[in-house]
Amino acid sequence: MLTRTVKISNVTNLSDARYCAGMGVEMLGFSIDEDSPNHISPKKFEDICSWLAGVTLVAETAQTNAESILKTLASYPVHAVQVEEPGLLNYLHSELSLPLILRVSVDLYEADEIDSILSRYEGDVSHFLLESDNNAELSETWMQVLERLGAEYPILIGFGLDNEFTVSALTELLPNLGIALRGSDEIRPGYKDFGSMMDILEALEEQ
Repeated sequence: MLTRTVKISNVTNLSDARYCAGMGVEMLGFSIDEDSPNHISPKKFEDICSWLAGVTLVAETAQTNAESILKTLASYPVHAVQVEEPGLLNYLHSELSLPLILRVSVDLYEADEIDSILSRYEGDVSHFLLESDNNAELSETWMQVLERLGAEYPILIGFGLDNEFTVSALTELLPNLGIALRGSDEIRPGYKDFGSMMDILEALEEQ
């Protein structure tokens, strides 16, 4: 079992899904956006999930049209939904009886600006996912801010996790935070080099 909540985003293959579920990963995320390079069709989603048990399936979307999201979700029997647009949260709450995750790009904010986002939407979400598209580092400033916010909000950290040593240091210093990693493509069907993901998950295992 893992020592804390872990979410794997952008799952596109059964190898990732089965390995992560077997390691005790709590959440597996699947992109439902057709224009995403990580998009997974309803049929492939069904095929993968038929092999899984005991894991929370998360639909991931960057769409901003709530009605379009709801229409797409009809083809994906998930347990939670992840969005990037905070303005959708209220409406989706009224239409869905599912936990909502808000993805926040740390590229758009300074560390000391994140608190205002989290405090504003904490009543609408089950978790905040903090990620970077520009490979942001976990600076000393970020570590200080996260140490404070981690005790107040359900946060998943998905940036600055370069290797198992970074993760081990982070989890020792910030025990309240969850971890978010990303899946990757198979080398060929049924064959996967898990590399850093395996190292990080093993670093999070209970000793």
